[in-house]
Amino acid sequence: MKVFFVTTEHLEDSLWFRDIEDFKAGMNLVALLATSMPISVLAFILMSNHVHFVLICSYEEAQQFINLIKQYHSRFLWKKYGMQETLQGIRVDIQEIEFSDECVERVIAYTQMNSVAANICTYPTDYPWGSGSCFFRVKPVRGTPIGQLSGREQTRLLHTRKKVPKHLLLGDDGYILPESYVNVRFVEGLFQTPKRMLHFLQNSSKAKKRMARSEDGLPAFRDQVLVAAIPDLCQSLFQCRSVNVLKEPQLAELFRQLRFRFSADVTQLARAAGFPYEKVTRLLEDFQA
Repeated sequence: MKVFFVTTEHLEDSLWFRDIEDFKAGMNLVALLATSMPISVLAFILMSNHVHFVLICSYEEAQQFINLIKQYHSRFLWKKYGMQETLQGIRVDIQEIEFSDECVERVIAYTQMNSVAANICTYPTDYPWGSGSCFFRVKPVRGTPIGQLSGREQTRLLHTRKKVPKHLLLGDDGYILPESYVNVRFVEGLFQTPKRMLHFLQNSSKAKKRMARSEDGLPAFRDQVLVAAIPDLCQSLFQCRSVNVLKEPQLAELFRQLRFRFSADVTQLARAAGFPYEKVTRLLEDFQA
């Protein structure tokens, strides 16, 4: 039995998930692949511009899993947004994690704390796009067994005609709950108690990173909030709906407005607007008021 930590590079001028529907599609894709391959998911998280998975499998299976994630989600983005760029060229790091020295506990905690380190939420249990709420639950998991849905409904939700296990639970928000396929029993047995898991969460490098940085240096809003606000700001400021028609002074003003209204740093501006970090930085410097 081997554990692998699978992580993708952080996109600097693009996003995996631009809105809630993108995240739902991503969650359903993870469920589909996790239950159709000989792997066991211990923890995972879908962030706006990168993803992390902790898997029990072989190296080849981990590689196949993340390649399929990139392939199928690229297809989804192309159909929805007409994006010509795919995720296939994104660099992936796959590391085998030893069971000694509490390494597996640390990498699970690191994965869970990504959303907290990004200042998106206070606790990993508050972040819906991953396994943050799976472990040491007090309330039982509630959902509708997907086998109760018609074939047409399943295809609409999962964007595929492939069959999934009938016991998987569909949540009220329209995606398969990770509690129904993540290996919760294994992870809880690994940590033994909620208190011990909390210790690893609070002492992970992600938690320390958040404490070490000032709040002003962190995004105060999710990337999806900025993405949704950009067309409205373009309309109110420049009477257009797309950043692609703006000239550089107008882009600089848009970036200034976004930074002021949403406490966004340059890195977040580049991701949300789809421009290289260097260009956003130059425009903000060149067209200072």
